[in-house]
Parts: sequence; C-alpha cells; structure tokens
Amino acid sequence: MEFNEKLQELRKNKGLTQEELAENLFVSRTAVSKWESGRGYPSIDSLKEIANYFSVTIDELLSGEKIISIAEKENKSNIQRICDLLFGIVDVFSFMLIILPLYPNPINGYIYSVNLFAYTETSAFNLFVYLIMFTALIISGAIKVILTQTRVEKGQKLLTVISMGLSILTVLFLAMTRDAYAITVAFLLLIIKGILLLKHIKASN
Repeated sequence: MEFNEKLQELRKNKGLTQEELAENLFVSRTAVSKWESGRGYPSIDSLKEIANYFSVTIDELLSGEKIISIAEKENKSNIQRICDLLFGIVDVFSFMLIILPLYPNPINGYIYSVNLFAYTETSAFNLFVYLIMFTALIISGAIKVILTQTRVEKGQKLLTVISMGLSILTVLFLAMTRDAYAITVAFLLLIIKGILLLKHIKASN
C-alpha cells in the first residue's frame, strides 16, 4: 500500500475530514489533499507529526528508501533556502557603499576618505547613478530576504538575475569612475553572490 492510501485509511479510521486532519497536524488542507492524491510527500517533520498523531512508526508509513529520498530532497531545499537568504543579505549590505568612507575627497591639499553623501569630487550624474544602483541592490536584497523567509518561490529566479545584473553594472561603473575602494567592496560582494549562486545551482542538481 502506498503512502497516500495509508494516510487516507488512517484518516478515515479516525472519522476525520481532510480539513480536520490538517488542523490537527498544523498544516494546510491543500497539503493533506496533495499527500492523499499522491502528488507529493510530507517533510520529515510532518511525517513525524503524522506518525505521532496516528500512533504508528514512520517506517509503517514509508519505505526506508523513500524516507532517505525525502530527507535528501529536504536537505537540498534547505541549502538552497540558506543560499537565497544569504544572497539577499549580501545585497542589503550594499548600504556600505553609501555610508562607508570609500570615496576620495581632497580638502586643503589633503585627500580624505568620505561617504557618498560627502563626496564632492565627482559629477552630479555619477552621484545620481551611484544612489540609484546602490538603492536598487538594497531593495532587491530586502525583497529576496522577505520572499525566502515567507517561502515564496515565485519571482526568485528573476530577482536573482536582476540582482546579479545590477552588481555587474555597479562594478563596471565604479571601474569607469575609478573609485578604487568602492569598486573593491562592490567586487567582493559580487564574488560572494557568485559563490552563493553556484552553491544554489549545485544543490539543485
């Protein structure tokens, strides 16, 4: 007997509807419906809850091979989620390009490092582009963190592409304006994001 059939049988033996079972397991009715229709399997934590609720063992619900398969899939999913979260946090850290003294400003014959708001040795256009790019990265990162924390997958890939594109443009523009300290920070953030993206891709294979 397959898992979905076992779950249906256990639920009906207790005289429960899918909605009642979902409430008792603290999951959505859609999740229970998905499990019972054979379109998916619960997570390891949900399997434990089901086993405890019906006073059966996990082995009675699923074969050892299937449990291992679910655990591996869940592990990969967790790695991807962590990578997405860190990816977003790295983008949020782009605020360092605004507040840290990374830009050279000559005053009375001396060159001081100042933050972006005090940077006067560049054109207004450059400052405008800086603010637009850095702010876009921060917003992109914040949205990614929120989507990851709320487990919303829709739009994640597009957001990643936009974020990487913005980071590359930021590095190129800083290289053109020759702001050495700022480009170093921006390049390091881009490298970190690249590593996280590779780990995410590796976990999905």
